[in-house]
Amino acid sequence: MQEIMNAYENAVQNTKYKIKEDIAVYMEQLKDIPALADYLKDRSHYIEPLWLNVWLNKVTAAVPKKVKKEYLQERGFVTEGVDRKLINRLFRNEMRSYKPFAAVDWFLEEMHEQPEKWAEIYELAKTRLKEREEAQKLENARMELFGSITCLTAGLLQDHERLLFLKTRHAVAKKLVEDMRTKQRFKQIDTFMLEEKLQELGAFKPVDYYRVSDFLKELTGSIHKSSHHGRRFYEYETYYFPYEHLVSVTVLKNASKLISENLPEGIESEYFRFDGDADKDEFLSLFIADQAEELAISIMGKIEEEYMSDLIELAPVPFDIETHQAIYEADLADREKKLAAEKAEAERKAAEEQKMLEDVFGREYKPTANKAVKYVLHIGETNTGKTHQALAAMKKAESGIYLAPLRLLALEVYDRLNGEGVPCSLKTGEEEKLEAGASHISCTVEMFHEKDAYEVAVIDEAQMIADRDRGFSWYTAITKANAKEVHIIGSKNIKQMLIQLLGSSEYELIEYKRDVPLKVEEQEFTLKKARKGDALVCFSRRQVLATAAILQSNGHKVSMIYGSMPPETRKKQMQLFLSGQTSLIVSTDAIGMGLNLPIRRIVFLENEKFDGTSRRRLTSQEVKQIAGRAGRKGIYDQGRVAFVSEIPKMKKLLEAEDKPVEVFAIAPTTSVFERFHKYSRSLGDFFELWEKYTSPEGTKKAELTEERSRYEIIEGTMIETKFPMMELYGYLHLPFSAREPELTEQWLQTMEAISEGRELPEPELKDRNLEEMELAYKSIGLHLLFLYKLARRTEAVYWERLREQVSDRIHEELKDVTKSHSKKCRICKKTLRNDFRYSVCDDCHSRQNKRRNHFRQNKRKPGKL
Repeated sequence: MQEIMNAYENAVQNTKYKIKEDIAVYMEQLKDIPALADYLKDRSHYIEPLWLNVWLNKVTAAVPKKVKKEYLQERGFVTEGVDRKLINRLFRNEMRSYKPFAAVDWFLEEMHEQPEKWAEIYELAKTRLKEREEAQKLENARMELFGSITCLTAGLLQDHERLLFLKTRHAVAKKLVEDMRTKQRFKQIDTFMLEEKLQELGAFKPVDYYRVSDFLKELTGSIHKSSHHGRRFYEYETYYFPYEHLVSVTVLKNASKLISENLPEGIESEYFRFDGDADKDEFLSLFIADQAEELAISIMGKIEEEYMSDLIELAPVPFDIETHQAIYEADLADREKKLAAEKAEAERKAAEEQKMLEDVFGREYKPTANKAVKYVLHIGETNTGKTHQALAAMKKAESGIYLAPLRLLALEVYDRLNGEGVPCSLKTGEEEKLEAGASHISCTVEMFHEKDAYEVAVIDEAQMIADRDRGFSWYTAITKANAKEVHIIGSKNIKQMLIQLLGSSEYELIEYKRDVPLKVEEQEFTLKKARKGDALVCFSRRQVLATAAILQSNGHKVSMIYGSMPPETRKKQMQLFLSGQTSLIVSTDAIGMGLNLPIRRIVFLENEKFDGTSRRRLTSQEVKQIAGRAGRKGIYDQGRVAFVSEIPKMKKLLEAEDKPVEVFAIAPTTSVFERFHKYSRSLGDFFELWEKYTSPEGTKKAELTEERSRYEIIEGTMIETKFPMMELYGYLHLPFSAREPELTEQWLQTMEAISEGRELPEPELKDRNLEEMELAYKSIGLHLLFLYKLARRTEAVYWERLREQVSDRIHEELKDVTKSHSKKCRICKKTLRNDFRYSVCDDCHSRQNKRRNHFRQNKRKPGKL
């Protein structure tokens, strides 16, 4: 295959060249000519692998994919349907043994045949070094002069900035008049991408444009290359770009002339002494290019704010500095009147905007509970049997729906009902398990649909209605539940809010109190005091794993629970504790959300948590929600609570009166989007309007942070043009972690595939460590979100099974976390005991102290005269 042979010849020549260059560099630093054997000894680490590196890089880059596949096929490889990366990897492996070139043997033979060449190379290397040193001296002198000239030109440009502005202003004015007279206007389009064909609207009319910036948004009809979030594409060009170029060229031209006329005599000839090949134009642009560019940016900003009428009148006036200066000052003085008119116009537009806000949002977020429904409110502390009673009512009904805050709880109720002989299906965004003959369903609250009717609905953890990002799902479920009887489960602080939401609807209030009292221990907790039945709570995954590693190294068998853990793994970890195979639990505050376990004592290993914005002390409600998991009726006669510090303060939080929930979260609805559709079809416009909307008293708007960030990625791209607005928002709203860049990239690639009608890209699954396995689990979960949204349930079954296998591997990995989370000295990296108190070992700490003491002693000694 000729391509491989050509690459081979090039690689041989390249290798020889690199060896000769290496010899020259080696010799440059030596006073005397070295022995050939010394060179080979010193540089063998470079020469020996050189051929293979040069050859593999050259042949991989130079040989086309088609030739690579043909070569591999001749050697028995199957290449059909194999991706490019794997083809390259296989081809490189095959090329390793292809005609090896003995670089060292060639070099020795070369020197043997021409022994005088070694001395010639040495002399040439020394000559080259001397020339380079002389060139460096010359360059240093040149740069010193360069700095002087740069300072001089900067001062000249600053002194004549107004002149350069007025000349550029005049050039732009004349160009505007010419374009208004000769160019065609095009219809504005939602996106500048080339899929939409431009339509001519006729000639421009100056009266249609108030400011220059208004005109610069118009399309020229030309096409140019652009980029967005690192992605390059072609789009229709606006007038901003040619006018930006005009301003840059005009400023540079006039600045060059200005500098040329004002430079001190002789400074050019002094520069040309260093660079005789440069011409005068290059000499000037070299010194003023950056400064002229900054000035052009400033002038462009000023011109954008100019009024079109001022520049149209200015265009025919011949340039004279005094005349144009007077015109500009008069225009500035006239702006006050125009600004007053603009203010009045802005107030009018604000009134129109307010009217639109009222039309789109005004009537959407007023509580309208169904008066034909009977509501049963189960209100009380954690671990008081609220959920049990509500589910008992649901099981007796002919049909029912359970709405959970977490996938894990939906899964738990699904298992529980089926285990008790009540056929129940499961539905979350990432999975569906449809049981034959089931008239009951367990799902996450986001899966609620008001058109689906049931005899009994159960809504769990209703206090989540206050959550800024997810709370509106609870609001919708509570106020629009389509059932004869709706059971709402919540903490004590949600009671008044629920009664307010239900209005005049019929409701029954059942309040629960703990049968098992809580007792706060008076002594501070340490890990040495950990006992069977304890649940140790901290507030990060890293701390959970580190604490579990310490406990495991001390002989304890530990279950772990944290938010990013797969629900299936979490369930298995709980089962280990329930069956007595583990004696302790280490958990984040995820343990406080509906997990009923036989916990003897809750231990707070931290009194603060990071809430996504800052680190803060736990709230009273958070302390109660977590501490309430201690004690189990029929197993423990009381629940115990322990803290590692500040016991009086934390006890006060535990015993404090609940602060009532006073606001609930609101988010965009289908109705809102339908009304907004009358005004705009751009999600960018919608997000801007949502930002301006002031939510009604007693509510707070969802931040839509993740939806906005994802929209910014696809804004203006083909993806945005391919989906109706509400459908696109549904994809932006998919629940996955924005903190994982890999998931965001997967989301983007999948969106591109859907928009282009291609097959969905499969998740990239790595499993070298716990972090990669957890990311793989999330990646499959995101893939399932898309599959279910696209109603591709058959494929989803395969991926659900694969995700279950990943979950099993995570569960196995958690059996011994001491290997991956052992504590090490941050200086010498020596392994420390997991319960070692400090981040450096004793030896390193001792050496640090010795150095400090030595420094202090020397500092005290008087200096020599």
